[in-house]
Amino acid sequence: MYIHLSNALFLVFPSDAICSFVICNDPSLQRHQIIFNPDFFVEKLRHEKPEAFTELVVSNITRLIDLPGAELAQLMGEEDPQLPGGAGTSSGFFRSLMSLKRKQKGLVFGAPLTEEGIAQISQLIEYLHKNLRVEGLFRVPGNSTRQQNLKEALNSGTEIDLDSGEFHSNDVATLLKMFLGELPEPLLTHKHFHAHLKISELMLFDGKGNKTNIPDKERQIEALQLLFLILPAPNRNLLKLLLDLLYQTAKKQDKNKMSAHNLSLMFAPHILWPRNVTASDLQENISKLNNGMAFMIKHSQKLFKAPAYIREYARLHYLDSRVHASKDDLDLPVPRDFKDIQLLKFKKRGLLDPSAHQEDAQQHTEKALKELFQHVHNMPDSAKKKKFIQQSRYIMSTAFPWSTREVTKSNNEISLAGFVLGNLCWLLAITALFS
Repeated sequence: MYIHLSNALFLVFPSDAICSFVICNDPSLQRHQIIFNPDFFVEKLRHEKPEAFTELVVSNITRLIDLPGAELAQLMGEEDPQLPGGAGTSSGFFRSLMSLKRKQKGLVFGAPLTEEGIAQISQLIEYLHKNLRVEGLFRVPGNSTRQQNLKEALNSGTEIDLDSGEFHSNDVATLLKMFLGELPEPLLTHKHFHAHLKISELMLFDGKGNKTNIPDKERQIEALQLLFLILPAPNRNLLKLLLDLLYQTAKKQDKNKMSAHNLSLMFAPHILWPRNVTASDLQENISKLNNGMAFMIKHSQKLFKAPAYIREYARLHYLDSRVHASKDDLDLPVPRDFKDIQLLKFKKRGLLDPSAHQEDAQQHTEKALKELFQHVHNMPDSAKKKKFIQQSRYIMSTAFPWSTREVTKSNNEISLAGFVLGNLCWLLAITALFS
């Protein structure tokens, strides 16, 4: 679900995406304040038109790396992954059956990745962020008995106080690796395996056009940004949490003795290696996978942003400057001639004409809020439900359809947009807790 309020954009998805926004104050905009999520339209396009979004992203991935027909079909999910040692074929079928049984039992370990599972495992990540100075973190094994007790608690959903002193940092770190290793497939998925190998081979060229042995960091970062965009949402969300943890761990290598390279040796088998393979199956690819893992750790802070041209395309796919000619306090101004210039760029690149799929933001907002109101209305009768309904009715009647009246701001007044924005955010947050 997405909401456009006085040109302030918010994205709310049902547990399959991370919602975020930033506030930007630009002196050139005088009194205007911009509230936006830089990747709003990217997330919107991915959520509403996943096939078109995947085609757009993959077309740019193949611009950077060479994927033969079979490998491209595997990346697109049109063929089963062909992996070293036969991983991902018949053994994957039986593993999927076992994973389904575990999921039905409500287990976290060994089950397919879900947002509920991530919520449990995020406790481990949060705890480890507070213990990054422990020497040998992720390398030194913990106590197997304590780890089993913690694993059972996570599987059963029991409330856990990791700060009680019952568990050591090494117990928690080892259990995190165990969780990743027991996933039905690696966190970066089987169908992305060949793409990651090709990304690790991206090298700079010298002045004569000859390939060097120097990694092309910019192209590698761009390719990873694109590849991460088409990961399943739970995988992408957990990967972001995990890489940030490993990045912060490597920053304290003077204390914990765990560099990005050392961490890559610990995590590449769980995140990148196909399931049911041995080191001999991978042969010369082991160094590529380890180096690729180290690269992701070092550059993790750049990898979860959509490339600028993807943002532009997604924005133009929906946005018309006339829709955003608002007089209210919260604006998302479109630069003059921006659309014409960018359309020309996209035509030169051979991309689809984004103007062919424009939608009206106001209609989507009204629909989204009606759905939200209905969700609250269907809640069990209670005093809280009554309060929610009263609050949502007030917001609906005050803000929608959009009021055309001018609102004068002073030191003692709050603009209509600001008031509605505050109440709407409150309603969304409270409703999410009961959804």
